[in-house]
Amino acid sequence: MVPDVSHQAADRRVADLRVAAIGGLVLLVVGALSLFVGVSAVSPWDLLAGDEQQRTIFLTSRVPRLLAIVLSGSAMAVAGLIMQGLTQNRFVAPSTAGTIESATLGLLVATMWFGTASVLGKMLVAVVFALVGTGVFLALVQRLRFSDIIVVPLVGIMFGAVVEATTDFFAFRADLLQTLAAWTTADFSATLRGRYELLYLVGALTVVAYRYADRFTVAGMGRDHAVNLGVDHRRTVTIGLGLVATVSAVVVVVVGAIPFLGLVAPNVTTMIVGDNVRRVLPVTALTGAIVLLVCDILGRTIRYPFEIPVGTVMGVIGGAIFIGLIARTRFRDAR
Repeated sequence: MVPDVSHQAADRRVADLRVAAIGGLVLLVVGALSLFVGVSAVSPWDLLAGDEQQRTIFLTSRVPRLLAIVLSGSAMAVAGLIMQGLTQNRFVAPSTAGTIESATLGLLVATMWFGTASVLGKMLVAVVFALVGTGVFLALVQRLRFSDIIVVPLVGIMFGAVVEATTDFFAFRADLLQTLAAWTTADFSATLRGRYELLYLVGALTVVAYRYADRFTVAGMGRDHAVNLGVDHRRTVTIGLGLVATVSAVVVVVVGAIPFLGLVAPNVTTMIVGDNVRRVLPVTALTGAIVLLVCDILGRTIRYPFEIPVGTVMGVIGGAIFIGLIARTRFRDAR
């Protein structure tokens, strides 16, 4: 019996919409909770009653913080999905390929040599360094030709450690270690209206990534396969890496480095939806925003009234999930 392809495609669309709707609902619930968690008491009842002080806190701090988390979380998750698709390795992400560390080095260089430059100018330098760092990582992987899927991210982590050590050395020489700490650990506690709007750029880049989703899927199948299907492999890979480098650099400049989010969110999503980039991308963006929101809420409540940076919480949870994914892969290969 010949399967009805149109019915199967319709069923997949319905299933994708159902997963996206559930993800959107969860994001709304977690986002609403995030608005009313913090040291300063803000309640929906007092806002409705017209409390001016709580209204100021709500509009100046809570809403910008929520938007910043959603924008950066969804963008970093999509950046990880693009990298995993292009490299065909589910353990490759901006935090395991030296991309974030290279962006941080670029930001340090811009601060040391172009201290009077605008934030946008420093961000452009960070983007260039992130792009070069990611290119070096890919060149290393292609030259060494590893057959083990787990060795590739380990090479990226070692490469990132070398870049990070270089950054630490120059930051120490320039007495910028305290400033460097703000870039290497994401923290939304200082996010206020007027200080996060650059993140709208990564939101726009996420939309651009969706436009190129089908080409990323084809490019991930290999150069020969892409050429046979009429896709310019080099151009598609360059666009993908440009998106990843820009997103990583902007997030580092505005809120600091977010470890493992670009690895965890795509892996969780592809287990549920599959690995077609166009189908997975919206759900991955939702998952990244939800995971980062949950980590931020944990950081605000674990040691209340003190706050643990979300980068630290994400590092602990993401690192544990990373080890779990490696163990799961080893167990599956051994069977």
